Order: sequence, then C-alpha cells, then structure tokens
Amino acid sequence: MSFTAAVRSVLSQYVGFGGRARRAEYWWFALFSILVGIVAAILDMVLGTDFEGASSSGGLVGLIVSLAILLPSLAVAVRRLHDTDRSGWWMLLGLVPIIGAIVLLVFFVQDGTPGPNRFGPSPKHHTASGWAA
Repeated sequence: MSFTAAVRSVLSQYVGFGGRARRAEYWWFALFSILVGIVAAILDMVLGTDFEGASSSGGLVGLIVSLAILLPSLAVAVRRLHDTDRSGWWMLLGLVPIIGAIVLLVFFVQDGTPGPNRFGPSPKHHTASGWAA
C-alpha cells in the first residue's frame, strides 16, 4: 500500500471503526499526521497564531489540524487492533503512562491474523478470487 493510498483509505473511512487495517495503512497515516503537524506548526509561526505562553501546545492552525485528524487516527488505530484480533477497547491501555504506549506499540507492529477473524476478512491476504494460499 502506497502513502497516498493509505491516507486516502483512512480519510475515506473517517469514522469507520469497523473492519481491519494493515500495518502499512496505519504507519503511513501516522507519518502523514506527523508531517501535517509539522506544516501546521510552521504555519502557526509564520502567521503568528501560536498561543501566548504555550511552550509546546502549538497554535490555532495546529489545534484545527489536531481536531481534524483525531477521529481518523483513532479509527485507524482501532482497525489496526482488529487486524491483530484485539478489541478496540485495548486503546484505553494508552491511558496507562509509558507502559500502555509500549504495549500498544507492540500491538501495532505485529502482523495481522491471516485469513478472516471476528472483525472481518484480512486486508492483506484477500484476493479478488478468494483467499490467498
């Protein structure tokens, strides 16, 4: 899956929490989010819209961008967990400082379950004529 295909896929399923997402889709969108955040920060500096006294919280453009990509980021993360046959409720593990983020990172880098699982068909192993061998 290419960068543009991954971003298009995630944004077309803006709040689609059902189904599965491949690793490539998740990580390409993560890169897209970082790049858009950097561009937003630069725009905030150029336009002078960064918040006074805020050391790292960004500015108005960064806030708008963050709000715009919040739901698709959560949706693709939940679909990524579905690909590893885990419920989206595992996202709550991210609320546990440090350990939660490490465990989620391990889940996100794992290969998805081959073939269908309880969340749907495998986006990796599915072919037009059926399941790949």
